[in-house]
Amino acid sequence: MSKKKFLIIGAFLVVLAISYSLFGSTSSENKPITVEVKKGKFISEVIISGEAQSTSSKKIKGPGNAMRFRIYNLKIQDLVAEGTIVKKGEYIGKLDPSEVNGKINDAMLNLENAQSKYTQQQLDTTLTLKQERNTIKDLLFTIEENKLELTRSVYEPPATIRQLEIKIEKNERDLKEKREDYSIKKRQANAKMIQVGTEVSKIKKQIEDLTNLQKAFTIYSEDEGMVTYIKERNGSKRKTGSTLSPWDPSIASLPDLTKMESKTYSNEVDIRKIEKGLPVKVGFDAFPNIELEGEVTQVANIGENKRGSDIKLFQVLIKLNETNNNIRPGMTTSNRILTHEEEDVITVPLEAIFSKDSISYSYVKSGYSIQKKQVELGLSNNEEVIIIKGLKEGETVYLNKPEDTDDKSITLLDN
Repeated sequence: MSKKKFLIIGAFLVVLAISYSLFGSTSSENKPITVEVKKGKFISEVIISGEAQSTSSKKIKGPGNAMRFRIYNLKIQDLVAEGTIVKKGEYIGKLDPSEVNGKINDAMLNLENAQSKYTQQQLDTTLTLKQERNTIKDLLFTIEENKLELTRSVYEPPATIRQLEIKIEKNERDLKEKREDYSIKKRQANAKMIQVGTEVSKIKKQIEDLTNLQKAFTIYSEDEGMVTYIKERNGSKRKTGSTLSPWDPSIASLPDLTKMESKTYSNEVDIRKIEKGLPVKVGFDAFPNIELEGEVTQVANIGENKRGSDIKLFQVLIKLNETNNNIRPGMTTSNRILTHEEEDVITVPLEAIFSKDSISYSYVKSGYSIQKKQVELGLSNNEEVIIIKGLKEGETVYLNKPEDTDDKSITLLDN
């Protein structure tokens, strides 16, 4: 064979290879994909993520009587890590005691002043009553002396005797007044002692109450469970450094892990499909093998804006009908809400539906030819749609547009 023939054959093979690479691969890419129309169960689900939480929890509270002592800033100084398992009586956290410590110091100073006043009043009372008693004793001695003198003056002139009698009567009258004055001053002294004594007792009771309040700033668990942080209205959690409201001094909570729910939010489109009582399959990102049965218990009527977005979202609460020891509050959940279910219906993939001028149709294989059939659609989910009219079970439909079908007319449904 000549060299020229070799060159001709080689050039032909190169052209053949190029033609296959250009046209052969393209034809495989445009190869029609078909599926068979099936009849069976149709399921429509709304799938949304959420967060597990307990429907029942016991709040761990700080001192509830802080406002009584005008303490309004209850700052968390220390708090155990969220998720810590605690037993009854174990340490939970501590509030900053600096303000209550200052009030205790002020009360101690007030107590010293009150006790000093009490001592001073006690001394003044003792001295005053002693002077009054001495005056009464002096009058008694004077009266006794006058009576002795009157006895010895039996032979004195009547005028002298009368003067002594008058003197005795005057001293007896003075004695009576002094005794009455002594009784009054004694009652006054007792009243003042009670007053200053009451002030001392009042401050002592205040110090006792403040000391008990100071002890209450160290918080212990009243039950066993897992510590979870409490969320504020803005979504942030109360933790070390947070300030408690005196109207809600809860520092953390102990959720009941046997009563759990998934809290989630649905968009405006899907919320129309969700209603109370719908069954739900609840999965957990942390445990892919766990799926629990649930039920929609609450659907919000009013939407709310999430931070950083203008999209309205509606809160949906899903009660878990089962429990699992691995489930913890705060875990991310995947919620498959069953919104509709039908048996024995004709369905096709969404890709098998095409539309033109508001008419829905499918490409149906009919022997060696292809028909464009109008279809009447029912409910759909993310993958397939119900065919009410237009297709039969077992027919073959195309998932992509076949070639050379633009000029084919659509076979319309019979009215």
